[in-house]
Order: sequence, then C-alpha cells, then structure tokens
Amino acid sequence: MSYAVQPTLTIPALDVAIILLYMSGILTIGLLSVRRIKITGNVFFLAGRSLSWPLVGAALFASNISTIHLVGLTASGYNEGLVWGNFEWMASYTLILLSLVFAPFYFRTRIATLPEFLERRYSPASRSFLAFMAIVAALFIHIGMSLYAGAAVFHRFFGINVVTSIVIISAVVAIYTVLGGLRAVVITETVNTVILILGALLILAFSLAALSGHGIHSLGQFRAAAKPEQLSMLHSHDSAGLSWYAVLLGYPILGIWYWCTDQTIVQRVLGARSSEDAQLGPLFAGFLKILPVFLLVLPGVIAYVLFHNIIGSESNQALPVLIEQLIPTGVRGVITAAVLAALMSAVAAALNSIGTLVAVDIVARLRPGTSDRAQVTIGRISSVVVMLLAMAWSTQGGRYSSIFEAINAIAADLAPPITVVFLWGVLWRRGTKQASLYTLICGFAMGAIAFILDLPAFGTEKIVTHRWGIPFMMQAWWMFCICSVVYVVVTLLTPAPPHESVDGFTWDHPLSAVTQEPFKGLRDPRLIATVLAVTVAVLYYIFR
Repeated sequence: MSYAVQPTLTIPALDVAIILLYMSGILTIGLLSVRRIKITGNVFFLAGRSLSWPLVGAALFASNISTIHLVGLTASGYNEGLVWGNFEWMASYTLILLSLVFAPFYFRTRIATLPEFLERRYSPASRSFLAFMAIVAALFIHIGMSLYAGAAVFHRFFGINVVTSIVIISAVVAIYTVLGGLRAVVITETVNTVILILGALLILAFSLAALSGHGIHSLGQFRAAAKPEQLSMLHSHDSAGLSWYAVLLGYPILGIWYWCTDQTIVQRVLGARSSEDAQLGPLFAGFLKILPVFLLVLPGVIAYVLFHNIIGSESNQALPVLIEQLIPTGVRGVITAAVLAALMSAVAAALNSIGTLVAVDIVARLRPGTSDRAQVTIGRISSVVVMLLAMAWSTQGGRYSSIFEAINAIAADLAPPITVVFLWGVLWRRGTKQASLYTLICGFAMGAIAFILDLPAFGTEKIVTHRWGIPFMMQAWWMFCICSVVYVVVTLLTPAPPHESVDGFTWDHPLSAVTQEPFKGLRDPRLIATVLAVTVAVLYYIFR
C-alpha cells in the first residue's frame, strides 16, 4: 500500500453527518456504560467478571474483525477467491478448542491474564516472557497495522489525510478505553458488531443485485465469469501459500495462539460471569465466524467479476470501487461507520489488553505492594503510551504489499512457541517449567530471524518464502514441530513437576475435556460445539 494513491471518492454532507453521529455515539455509549460503576482493577481489566455469553461472543467477533479484514479479505477474494475464507471457518474449530479445552481452566483458576496462567502452570519466568511477547503482538499487529489500514482506507475513499485519520480515530478509541476499561470496550464492541454486520450486508446485497444487472443470473454463470477455483475454499495447488495441506497444518498453529492464548482476544472470556458463559461465548463467536466468508470475501470475487477492468492489479481498490460504483449516498455513510466499527473494536481490544499486561503482569510483579488504584492508573498510562508508539509504527504499513497477509505472516513467526507451551501444557502433565521457558526463548528467536529475512525493508525478495520456498503457513507448521521437539526433549531431561503444581491446570488425559463432565442438556457446550463443527464441515463440502 502507498499513501500516494489518490482518493477516488468524496464525502457528501449526509455521509459526513452519519460518520460524526456514529463516532460521537460510540464515545457516549462507552462512557455511559461505566458511569455508575466504581473503576476498580477488577472492573477495568475484567469488566467485574460480569459478561454474559452473548456479550463474550460478540466481543470476540468484533475485536477480531478489523479494517484489515474489511479491506484485506475483499482484496484477497478479488485475487485468489474464497480460499482466504479458511482463516474464518478454521477459526470456528479453534474457538471450539477455546471453549472445551482452555476456557474451563481459565475461568476456574480466576486468572486475570494469560501470562498469569503460565506462571501458575510453569513459572514466573514464563509469565514475564509471554507478557513481553503479547505486548509486541498487540503493538505491531493488533493496533499498528489496524491504524494504518483504517487511515489508508479513509485516504483512498475520501481524501482524508492519513495522519489526521490516525489521530482522530486513536483519540476516540483511547478516551473510552482508557477511562472505561474492559466493560466499556465490550459494550461498544457489541454495538460495533451490529454496525459491522449491517455494513457488510449492505455491500453484499448491492453487489449481488449488480450481478443480475450484468446478465449473471445463476451460480453456473457466476463461476464461469470468475477465475478458476475462485469460488472454492480448498485449493490443491499452492495459491498464495494456501494449499489445502498448508491450511490444515499451518492454520491451527496460528489459530490456537490467536483464539486460545492471546490476551487481546481471551480477555473477554476471562471477564465472563460464569463457567457456562465462558464456554458458550466462544461457540457463539464460532457461528459468527461463518459470516465473513460471505460478507467480506465473496464481495471481492464479485468485484473481480464486475469491475476487474477498473481495478486491474490494484486489488486493494476492490472495496473502494464496490462502494464507488454501487453504494448510494447515505448508505455510504453507514458502511463507513462499519469500517470505523471494525477498526475501533480491534484497537480498543488490544489497547485494554496491553494496559492489563503492563499493570498486572509487569508492575504488580515487580512491585507486589502496588495498590489496586495505582494499577488502574498504570494501565491507563501504559495504554496511552502504547497507542502513541502504535501510531508511529502504523506509518510503516506501506512497506507491505498486502496488509492481511502481512499480519498473518508476522503471526506465523510469533505463534508457534506460544501454541506449544499452552497446548502441551494443558494436555501433558509431565511438561516442565524449564521446557516452557526454553521453548518460548528459542521459538521467539527463530521467529525474529524469519521475520527479518522476510522483511520487505531489506529488498523485494522474501528469503524464507520465495528463495527457500516455504510459505508462511508452512513456516508456522515447521516452527511448531521444532518447538515441540525442544519442549519434549527439555521436559524429559528435567525433573517432573510436583502433582500439586499441575492439578487444576492440566487435563488428566487429552480426552478429558469432552468426557469428564456429565451431559447438561441442550445448553451443553459439547453438544453446541458438535453442531458448530458439523455445520462448518458441511459448508466446506459445499464450497470444496
């Protein structure tokens, strides 16, 4: 992406009014949601552990769907097609793992952060290193890239200066996040989810209506007008590094890290009011994750069919062109509000999690006597500082040709060691604290080297991806294998942990997550998880 691209749209007065009304409204909602609540550490970081499963699920979905998804998935649909939807449907399966395998431990142990879980399962050293890795991920992926994507969109859509966009959006999000904490974030995320889905539905509806206007009246005609396999979820060839086996092997590594161990995402589960809410919320989010394939990726395919002569090779223009060509004034303002909703949700989620990590996992550990009030203040200050750093980093987003691929490539470098220590940690009682720390350090070092070798700043060629022929999904898989070897070897060379130190943090055997509890009826998470898994499998069969 480049800031030099000239804007293609202007803002009619009605659209400006809708955008301003939305931004002021979401700020008001965020502040009013905590107006009568004393902001203690428990409220600021965990919403007072009061979140019902619909709030947990909606917040999980909204904090994940960012401007990167709105722009990036549409562009990816234009380029390769529905195959990029694997990041959405495969997420449903990792959300099942969050619900059945991880959430029971997270809720039962009453932890406030994911690094705290590693401390209680392994050691304080593992907690500190994971907190550092989580802050790096939130700063560079969740906030920085989201800000750049949002600013670039508004520049291209409406000619708004990039720096101005970043400052305004950052200020609005920071105000209600810093003042209101997690409850304000979750309440606004729930509103944003509705706006986001509405905006995406409008784009899809106008796009589908336009197909008939161009003489396409059946699925067969649609397939014929699209690229080969553009409407297929599973590719046998290495399309953008997303062959079926790369998705099958690589995505779970990214997915378990992101959905099951990342503080930005899992913090919503930690704020659940009951164990049932902590488990049902992720499953609700899993059903919601079915939608983006149709709401975000499919419009990209339609953009290719209808406007490839206009868009050409500039795939990131797919969404702007759809809006320019199909969306009337007024509706355009609603869709812009949806773009804002996606951006603000993702940034707010990461910002609150960083405040939690700094205050709880770093300051409170270094200074155990820090008062609850002081922790809230530190959380707020650190959120502001990180937001400023992320604003500076966001200006570097133009180094990457594809933002959506960039964030997943960075995640592929970061995720494997974290996935290993969490997955092995809850499924294997023998895993030791030494194995956890060495795995995190070695994995982070490998990921940093891979990141540098593939960084576009050092030439146009990605050494690992292009010269060595290892796409980012397979990089994640092979680094997971190496980290697993490190974990197992170090575990077997070090003394087994005492039973009392792993009780309550590890399943007795891998199947205990689905066999240990008695059946609870129609609201049993295992039954709902089965329905979700079958639903996604049927969809895969239809769009194979």
